[in-house]
Amino acid sequence: MLSCSQQPVVSAKAQDGTDALAAATDDGICITLVKTQGYACEEHTVTTQDGYILSMQRIPVGGSGGVPGKKPPVLLQHGLLSDAATWLILPSTRLWHLSWLIMASMYGWPHTGTKYSHGHTPLSANDSSYWNWSWDELVTYELPAMFRYVYEKTGQKLHYVGHSQGTLIALAALSKDKTLLNMWRSASLLAPLAYAGKMTSQVTRAAAEDVIANVPYWLDVQEFDMFGTAAIRLFLDACTKPGVDCSDLQSAIAGHNCCLNPSSSAALFAHGEPSSTKNIIHFSQMVTNGTFTMYDYNDENENRKFYGQPTPPAYKLENIPNDFPLYLFHGGADALCDVQDVQLLLDGLKSHNRNNLWVKYIDQYAHIDFVIGYNSKQLVYDPLMDFLKLH
Repeated sequence: MLSCSQQPVVSAKAQDGTDALAAATDDGICITLVKTQGYACEEHTVTTQDGYILSMQRIPVGGSGGVPGKKPPVLLQHGLLSDAATWLILPSTRLWHLSWLIMASMYGWPHTGTKYSHGHTPLSANDSSYWNWSWDELVTYELPAMFRYVYEKTGQKLHYVGHSQGTLIALAALSKDKTLLNMWRSASLLAPLAYAGKMTSQVTRAAAEDVIANVPYWLDVQEFDMFGTAAIRLFLDACTKPGVDCSDLQSAIAGHNCCLNPSSSAALFAHGEPSSTKNIIHFSQMVTNGTFTMYDYNDENENRKFYGQPTPPAYKLENIPNDFPLYLFHGGADALCDVQDVQLLLDGLKSHNRNNLWVKYIDQYAHIDFVIGYNSKQLVYDPLMDFLKLH
């Protein structure tokens, strides 16, 4: 019953006749990662307006007990090429007492096509149209569907906690969709991403430049599977570029994470998920152009067809209401969300009410530390909980 659609459904049939809710219940996040820890957990599905069936989970009672439904709902959204396990790998973060955990996987995120959100009405993952989306569609269809579903179920406004791509779609939605504000209480953004032009990850930059230089090839790939041949070849090629050191690939991509233990890092890697290649192209445009805009079709006529103008519209941070509560966490070692890009984001929020804009800088943190760092409870989640309680 948790899913992403402006017309939510309790259960939906994929094209092959599979009951999405039953499939999620059999081997989903609740069974594999939550109930094994002794917590109650509910599997839900929601269908987006554009037909994707999303898997979502609810933890109705936290680790300290309590009455289900009495606390404000909290929506958690993971980043690119990952899934809901992001929030569950490290028990010490103690996010269990947040009343709702919504883990749509990267466009479902069926749009992203994760194994927990791989349904569509009526498309299958073998159809090219299934992969015709970027994070613009997450902003336009997925996030509103999740918000409406939880709001209608609880009758309460939502707190939102996002990491990486999860912060990107939140910022874009806040700048674009005023209707969501009636359901939105606050947003806490870990490794906040609006601009990526200053990123210091040389391997990611080299890969992005390769993608932009070969867009027709990549559009034919359709599904970007991080363990697939095309993606592996992309990063192998990037690692051969001058100045790129891939001896520690995780650090080369995300920055040197100070505070990971090997088991947590391996578990996160095991939950790597695919995305659409169009989404990867969109991210590559952000890296190479340094912009915060909608997808660029790289053709004036195509852009006019979709946007009514020759260039893609920008998401304008100044459109975010200046009294909306925001908490941004960023790190000095983050090679994907560089401090210069975060400063551009903060510059876009310069008119924001200072009492409603909190910023925490953690010098030693890189991109992944925020979600599975062994000291993230003290440095991230305890302050985050104080912020949620205040609002």
